[in-house]
Amino acid sequence: METIHKIGRRKTAIARVYLSEGKGEITVNKKPLDVYFAPATLQYKVNQPFALTETTGQYNLSASVVGGGPNGQAEAVRLAISRALCAIDEEHRLALKPEGLLTRDPRMVERKKFGQKKARKKFQFSKR
Repeated sequence: METIHKIGRRKTAIARVYLSEGKGEITVNKKPLDVYFAPATLQYKVNQPFALTETTGQYNLSASVVGGGPNGQAEAVRLAISRALCAIDEEHRLALKPEGLLTRDPRMVERKKFGQKKARKKFQFSKR
């Protein structure tokens, strides 16, 4: 099996994932998974596609992530892994689709408008 390359996005985070057969080593930006994503919740998000498809420990993963925060980056990596697993075997789609792991979350931060304090908040109004 050759290396499979897929991209995942969430908010302003972009993750490029390279999946190949191996012993289950996961590196993100040249660091081990537990170092880069220290909280257990973020590690769970990254490992979720492997757990659902029962392929834990079968593939080596190398990911490069730019932009966004830790949560957005973890969800971007999760989407890219899900897409890569579907490229390997179309049967994985049946396990990943109901969990919503193949859906690109389009929610982004709304831009600040001029003449306002924030995106929707206005400056305080004074009648007199």
